[in-house]
Amino acid sequence: MEIYLPIADLPVNVFLVFAMGTAVGFISGMFGIGGGFLMTPLLIFIGVSPAVAVATVSSHIAASSFSGALNYWRRRAIDLALAFMLLIGGLIGTAVGVWLFTLLRALGQLDLVIALSYVVLLSSVGSLMVAESVQAIIRLRRDKNTVPARHPGGHTWLHGLPLKVRFKQSRLYVSVIPVWLIGFVMGFLGAIMGIGGGFILVPALIYLLHVPTSVVIGTSMVLTLVTMAGATIMHSATNHLVDALLALILMVGGVIGAQFGAQAGQKMRSERLRLMLGLLVLAVGLRFAVNLFVVPGELFSFRLMEGGR
Repeated sequence: MEIYLPIADLPVNVFLVFAMGTAVGFISGMFGIGGGFLMTPLLIFIGVSPAVAVATVSSHIAASSFSGALNYWRRRAIDLALAFMLLIGGLIGTAVGVWLFTLLRALGQLDLVIALSYVVLLSSVGSLMVAESVQAIIRLRRDKNTVPARHPGGHTWLHGLPLKVRFKQSRLYVSVIPVWLIGFVMGFLGAIMGIGGGFILVPALIYLLHVPTSVVIGTSMVLTLVTMAGATIMHSATNHLVDALLALILMVGGVIGAQFGAQAGQKMRSERLRLMLGLLVLAVGLRFAVNLFVVPGELFSFRLMEGGR
């Protein structure tokens, strides 16, 4: 059954879009990520323009993150103090990202920037995650009694920065400067690329700040929820690119899928979860690279410009 999307200006199969939302919501709940790195490319691959895809997916990420965060809240697996500090930088980054998004769209360079950003970011991050996960799995198989080298309470140069704050639930005493910077980067990437950034945020919190894995996923979902809700409102008010009908279908599927994904994620080892996520991120990045560099079948296309010109 096909429906017409008014903002995307495209007819789509409603069951296909719902299935996409459910699948990405499941992945979001399982890995503790917003899922935008997968949903935005999927929408672009079925014909939705990159600008509309980025703006609309923000609402889907917010909905699926709310569902997942609620699940972790019930298990008391969220550090609210850390989430609040991340949000200070995240909201500023979101505002800056929406401003740059609007500027690039006015210059006619938005689609190219989005595509290149996905190729560079996903390919590099995916490769690093796969390599690290494989090494971790090999170490565990080599010595069953190996104690992980990285653990909460370890110290790096980041812990020597000023403006320190104690986060009781995470058992951390660190400067808020790297926390704000991490939040800023996540908010900025979410506004520009339509991604929640959880696949970067979770490793950053674990390896840079040494946040315990027991609270890192739930905390990352709180940041994703608020920044993506803010991005949706800003994109809707400034660029008018949020397709409410498309967002509604994606949100319904995302909320359902996230509940099952959160339960499935608790049953798997962290090393295997990271390996699966790394392979998924790398695959999406390579798929974007193929679309970007392979000569299309039709070299020219026609589109009605704004104002009927």
